[in-house]
Order: sequence, then structure tokens, then C-alpha cells
Amino acid sequence: MTKPNEGRQRIERLEGLIHEVESFSDPAVREHTRGIVQALMELHAAGLDRMLEKIADTGPSGLTLIDDLAADDLVGSLFLLYDLHPQDVQTRVRLALEKARPILQAHGGSVELLGVEDGVVRVRIAGSSGEFAAQTLTLRSAIEEAIYEKAPDVSAIDIECQRQASAIRMALPMTAS
Repeated sequence: MTKPNEGRQRIERLEGLIHEVESFSDPAVREHTRGIVQALMELHAAGLDRMLEKIADTGPSGLTLIDDLAADDLVGSLFLLYDLHPQDVQTRVRLALEKARPILQAHGGSVELLGVEDGVVRVRIAGSSGEFAAQTLTLRSAIEEAIYEKAPDVSAIDIECQRQASAIRMALPMTAS
């Protein structure tokens, strides 16, 4: 069984190893190593793509299986690495926000997706409780973690904070004129 964030950790390790290759002093060794990595990536991408096609060809149950696989942290990371994820970034961000919504609501807050453009996610969090300002960092962190878990391919997250006006109206005493 895979652990949470295992896919992300493995990709980070792979990126670190590839970065090390760039520091090799011998340009021929560097190029040869890049060629090996590229050939492996192309082989894996073609194999995964073929498997997904065959699963999809089985019909609705196959499409459900692909969605289930994509929801798995490790497999979803592979799909992202090879640009094969069945859900677009906006859909994955929406799912992440749905996951974070109960945390926000527990603190009297709400979240709204303003948009995803060029890899930048824009959201607005709002709250009306007096504690909302004190909880802002916690809420921001929860949103960022949820988004990066479901959509690690986003380049940035812009979070706008808005305190909602209180819905309570106070009656002003009438003055004599």
C-alpha cells in the first residue's frame, strides 16, 4: 500500500538524480545519461498510454477504473508526470477545494475558486467570525496542501482573504430634531 505523498516524493527523488546528472563534468556521459533517462521516459509513457487505452476500451467500468487509478497518489503522480491524467487541472483543484471546505467551515470560513490560468490558481477565502483573522494562516496552509496534493503541477496559488461583513444590523436610537 502506498503512503500519502509517496508519488510526489519519488518524483522529487528522480528530479534530484536528474539534477545530479547535469553536474557531471564529462559532457559525453551527461548526454548519454540524458538519453537513457529520455528513452525510459518514452517507454513508460507509451506503455501507460496503451494500458489506459485498453482499459478505456472496456467501456464505462474501464473509465471508472481509470478515475480510481488517477485518484491514487502514486498512480495519479505517474499520470501527471506523463501528461496522461484524465482530469484537467481545474477539475483537480475543485476536488481539492471540496476536500478543504470542511476545515474552512469549521472555522467559519468559505472558499471560492476564482480561476486557474497558466498554472496559477486564484482562490478567495472569506469568513465572518472574529477568529477568522487569527486562523488565516491555518486556512491558507490547508488550502495550499489540498491543492498541491491533487494538482502538484500548478505553478502558484494566489489566495485572497476577505472578511465578510456581519449580517447583524444594529438599530440606531432616533434623535429628536
